[in-house]
Amino acid sequence: MALRSFAWWFVIGSLLTLAILMVQGGVRDLWDGTHQDRNMNVFMYFGTTLFGGGLFAGCVALVMNRIR
Repeated sequence: MALRSFAWWFVIGSLLTLAILMVQGGVRDLWDGTHQDRNMNVFMYFGTTLFGGGLFAGCVALVMNRIR
């Protein structure tokens, strides 16, 4: 049950993080591929940010489930 809850909130957290990035002008960055560091791919920046958002939401869900 805990793994299913974590997975659900991980996906929701990643999608919410993606929505925030897109609102902040991430669409332009994603399509143009322009970023401060030319050596690193822009998808790597998006991927690590989405992973972090999902991990945060999943961990908060596990903690809240444990408290309840």
